[in-house]
Amino acid sequence: MTRTAPEEVTLLLKAWSSGDQAALDRLMPLVYGELHRLARRYMRRERPDHSLQTTDLVHEAYLRLVDAKGIAWQERAQFFAVSATLMRRILVEFARSHGCSKRGGQAQKVKLEEGCSCISPRDADLVCLDEALETLAAFDPRKAKVVELRFFGGLSVAEAAEVLEVSEDTVLRDWRLAKVWLIREIRSCAT
Repeated sequence: MTRTAPEEVTLLLKAWSSGDQAALDRLMPLVYGELHRLARRYMRRERPDHSLQTTDLVHEAYLRLVDAKGIAWQERAQFFAVSATLMRRILVEFARSHGCSKRGGQAQKVKLEEGCSCISPRDADLVCLDEALETLAAFDPRKAKVVELRFFGGLSVAEAAEVLEVSEDTVLRDWRLAKVWLIREIRSCAT
């Protein structure tokens, strides 16, 4: 992206929010590379034989962004935060649809040897992380949002602070506390 691109992205987002569909056509080439980088970051955490590819994740997120109604786009950082959240939800939905939920999913009776080979620990971890984030969001939405922005969205502390309209110190404090809490929750989920 060029130096003026963040401002251009913000202007196009606002125009798109106002109903200018041509702005969306001009916006996508500017943000596609960053969306792809974000998706690649997600997919690195997935199992190597995952049937969903990076480009598929970008395209699915794009379709959901285009279909989203009522979002008042304010800036580039907000757009990428929403995109990161969508990508996380897509991967969690994918994991759940493939029966990887800790509660059995679409349970079938199988021999122990067969069962051990079909469940990916990464899918189960993603579901545990999602459940832990949902729990965190129920009692501290800002800390959950910080995790989404920093961990999933790849936003810097400054960008997360801008999106959340808080200080960078607040983001750092929330980030540290949320990480400790989530580690404890994920460990209890895995047992």
